[in-house]
Formats: sequence, structure tokens, C-alpha cells
Amino acid sequence: MESAAHPTHSTTDAGGAGRPRPLGIAAIGYAFMGKAHSNAWRNVGSFFDVPAFEQKVLVGRNADEVAEAARLYGWAESATDWRDVIARDDIDIVDICAPGWLHAEIAVAALEAGKHVLVEKPLANTLGESEAMVAAAQAARARGVQSMVGFTYRRVPALTLARDLIAEGRLGTVRQVRASYLQDWLADEATPMSWRLRKESAGSGALGDTASHAVDQVQYLLGDTVTEVSGRLHTFITERPGPDGPEPVTVDDAAWATLTLAGGAVASVEVSRVALGRKNALEIEVFGTDGSLRFDLENPNELYFLDGTVPVREQGFSRILVTEPEHPYLSAWWPQGHVIGWEHAFTHQAHDFLSAIATGTPPSPSFEEGLSVQRVLAGIEESAAAKSAVVTVTNS
Repeated sequence: MESAAHPTHSTTDAGGAGRPRPLGIAAIGYAFMGKAHSNAWRNVGSFFDVPAFEQKVLVGRNADEVAEAARLYGWAESATDWRDVIARDDIDIVDICAPGWLHAEIAVAALEAGKHVLVEKPLANTLGESEAMVAAAQAARARGVQSMVGFTYRRVPALTLARDLIAEGRLGTVRQVRASYLQDWLADEATPMSWRLRKESAGSGALGDTASHAVDQVQYLLGDTVTEVSGRLHTFITERPGPDGPEPVTVDDAAWATLTLAGGAVASVEVSRVALGRKNALEIEVFGTDGSLRFDLENPNELYFLDGTVPVREQGFSRILVTEPEHPYLSAWWPQGHVIGWEHAFTHQAHDFLSAIATGTPPSPSFEEGLSVQRVLAGIEESAAAKSAVVTVTNS
């Protein structure tokens, strides 16, 4: 693949004889998300037709740990300084899986260096950082350099199908949406302190971690934008065990919000990381004038659809097992009825990002879409601080 806008793509290896070398990928971060993204890079070429690429380098702060992770995850080498890595001529894509407080600095530097950038959600910890990332992305886009934020649940086939059905008008006019994302990994008060529980490193708690997914799904599924919010945040467990004794928790454990969308629909959002018994329950219900949809991430291959245009005596939610070749992404995987899992959405994301680079088409969700979600989250925080005042969200 040759690209005048990104000349490193046409660089040839010593024996290349004019052939463009594979795209070089660097991933920054090797913990939970780093492992998920690495798994996607390692597998995407086995199932999808994508441009040639190489897993060049995995970056992390601990030299021994990142070296072992690189060996396990299929990276050619490891490094501890991301600045040195993005300066390398053999790196074309930078995949940022580091904590949110590092997103802006790394992404802006990588884009300015001419690297395509994929960054995990949320886009950043603050609106100011998010706006700086959008400005850098827009400047880079003019030079043919692509960027995308990793709202990976857009690539769950059942949710992609839900978006398609809504866009096709199968639900008529959407009136209401209910989105909840409930987890319980912090329900135990003895769970130790971590960076995710400190505002300076995480930005927020359940709000940025899980409500960002819920808000993105509301806007993505409806193809609409939030214009007003009201919200509440709450911290149930106010301190956690730290290495030197109890430490204060400075982010929220749970959040609630009501969202008004430009098209007239109203959505409720509820998220928690202390909802005992719910492991990874992103539940979405969409109610329209002609039909309804229901989805639960704990059963990711199933989408429930109610056709409200048939006689009442025939109405009821029908289970769609989303494993057919005609369903989004599924033709690359197994015979129908053979389910796929949570990790496959990351493989779909890698495919979509590589395809966007190959075609020069700006991918979605863009940094601008990530900023739109950040503005909604900021509105929820503002509303919560003002005791449920309605906050207008500006998307320009």
C-alpha cells in the first residue's frame, strides 16, 4: 500500500525490490487493554483481509514485565520510552492503551510525528485535553494521518446490527432509550486502591470508565447527539486500602443521568462498579413507535427485536442469534450458530482501523465523536455538582 500523504508506508525493506513494507505497529500499555488490543493485532490478519503489518514494539514502564508481555502477546520487541518509539521511522501506527491521564500527551505527539493513532476510551480525562487531541487529529487528517477512539462495543455484531435496524427505520421514531452498565469488581470494600480510584490519574470513576460506553452507544445507535443532561454521582466506598494505609477514593462508584437528544428522544443512563452480582452488564433497550430492541453484553450474541407493526396478538420480543454470515463481521468467523466473544470486537476494531488507513477514509468513532462523549460526561459532572440542574451540551 503506497500513500503519498504518509510516505513511510512506501518504504521498502532491504529485499523489498520496490514493494511497500508492512505497517509497523507500536502499542503503549500492556495491562488489561494492552492485552486485549495485542490479541486483536495478533489475530486480525488470520480472519480479515487487511494491509500487511507487523507488531513491532510493546511499550511499558517496567522493563522486565513489558518484555515478558511482548513475548507472550506476539510483539517483536519491547521498550520503556514511548517518545523514542514514536520517533522511529519503522512505526506507522501507535495504539494507546495507557491510563487516561497519558492519552493527550502521547496522542498529540504521535499525530504530530505523522503516526496513525488508535486510543482507548475515554478520549482523555478533561475537556481541555480532549480538545487538544481533536485539534491535533484535524491537523494530521489534512496530511492523510488517521485517528480513532476505541469505543469497541460499536464492533459487537449484535450492537452493529441494532444500529442498522434503527437506521433502516424498523423502530419508527425512537422515543426512549435505557442504557445501564453495571459491574461489581469494586463491591468489596477490601479491594485495594488503584489508579482507577484517583481523580488525578483516572479523571472520574464509573462515569468515565463505563458511562462513556453507555453514552457513546446512545449516540451511535440513534445517529444523534445529546443536547441536555441532568445527573448524579455517588461514592459508596470512600476509602480503600493503600500500601501505607487507608487512602481516600476521589472518584465516583456510580452515576445516573437523563439525556435529551437533538431528535427528541430521551435516554436514561445508570452505571456502577459496585453492583453486586453484575459482572459486565451493558444493557440497552430502545423503544420506538414501530418497534423495540433489547441487548445485554453478558449475552453478546443475542439481540431481541419486537416488531410493533404486526397485530398485537403476534407481538413479542424475538431472539436473534447474531451468528449468521449476513450479520455484521460474522462472515469472517465460524459457521452459523458458533458464537463469538467479547474479545472479537477488538479484532473487528483493528480490521476497521487498518481498512481506514488503507483507503484513506477517516474512521469512526473519530476524536470529534470522542470529544462529544466527553462533553456529555462533563455535563453530568456539572449537573451533579449543582444538585441535578439541567446542563446544556454544546457540540461545536
